[in-house]
Amino acid sequence: MSESNHVIETGFFGEFGGSYIPVDLQKVLTKLADEFDKYRDDPQFKEEYNYYLRSFVGRENPLTYASNLTEKVGGAKIYLKREDLNHTGAHKINNVIGQILLAKRMGAKRIIAETGAGQHGVATATACAMFGIPCTIYMGKVDMERQALNVFRMELLGAKVVPVDTGEARLKDAVDLALKDLVDNYKDTFYLIGSAVGPHPYPSIVKHFQSIISEESKQQMLAQEGKLPTAVVAAVGGGSNAIGAFANYIKDESVRLIGVEPTEAAPISEGVPAVLHGFKSFTLLDDDHQPQSTNSIAAGLDYPGVGPEHSYLKTSGRAEYVTISGQEALEAFQELSRTEGIIPALESAHAVAYAMKLAKTMAKQNAILVNLSGRGDKDVDQVYEMLRK
Repeated sequence: MSESNHVIETGFFGEFGGSYIPVDLQKVLTKLADEFDKYRDDPQFKEEYNYYLRSFVGRENPLTYASNLTEKVGGAKIYLKREDLNHTGAHKINNVIGQILLAKRMGAKRIIAETGAGQHGVATATACAMFGIPCTIYMGKVDMERQALNVFRMELLGAKVVPVDTGEARLKDAVDLALKDLVDNYKDTFYLIGSAVGPHPYPSIVKHFQSIISEESKQQMLAQEGKLPTAVVAAVGGGSNAIGAFANYIKDESVRLIGVEPTEAAPISEGVPAVLHGFKSFTLLDDDHQPQSTNSIAAGLDYPGVGPEHSYLKTSGRAEYVTISGQEALEAFQELSRTEGIIPALESAHAVAYAMKLAKTMAKQNAILVNLSGRGDKDVDQVYEMLRK
């Protein structure tokens, strides 16, 4: 931490989290934290947020029993929480709507965001189009090539997409540039962060708006099964879909919480505690103690760090974190498509792959809930090329 940075005492999950950023930027985020605390339980804010979730996002989305996949795999029942059916095709829109309503109340004239797989960028561009706010999206050049369809969607929606060619030209580098933009333009700019990462209060904000996932799934499981799931399984990159899927089960000790990292980018499983992008979490470091290169087939999981609350859930023992290889995810991508008629995002396919493994080890009376964080439209060209080779 440089001398120009200021560390606050709030925003920690055990030793993880915090805010390791310059003093001027800390003032901006302190104001953001105050505004979030002011509005998070405000009846008018909640009413507006819920209105857009219903009328624009399309919530509540279904809980689907994957009967064909369950029969083929054997063992526990597999349920899918269908975030893929949200408007824009993923869970990202839940958080975007909440943050943009905050931005409006704070008088922001401009929105910036980072994106890896492009789903957060599309969700941000979508909301900015609806609310009439200019939007700039930072995206690594490598990810732009992998997710060209999402780049076109963002531009079609009116966003300015800025290619990032520094470093590895991936998500971590896009975050670097977005943070620099915020430092330079904080007086009129709102950084709408897409995952449960970053300095305080971002991890708490993202968790709050994504917790709608587990709020719904908990009631849906009770309605369909008459009991809570044996396990909740979700893919983990930065960690927004997983923390949303876990949130309302954390106090239910009988429910196993399982985060699935890609073998090729697994900071919880293989990293060490370090400060990255203004917060402390498990991070993959190279021999020079710099953020390590990652190479997952899923652009949204290609991040050398992870949300601080996931780091805490790991060290406290409340959640388990496992790895799935790109090949295993690719096989699950095809399996779910063929058995259920549901094409998942490559990110979500990692969770599906582990759930298939886990189900085989459990009795039929158990139920596994998979958070299907997004749909695979954005990935079909990439998968086609991989399978052709």
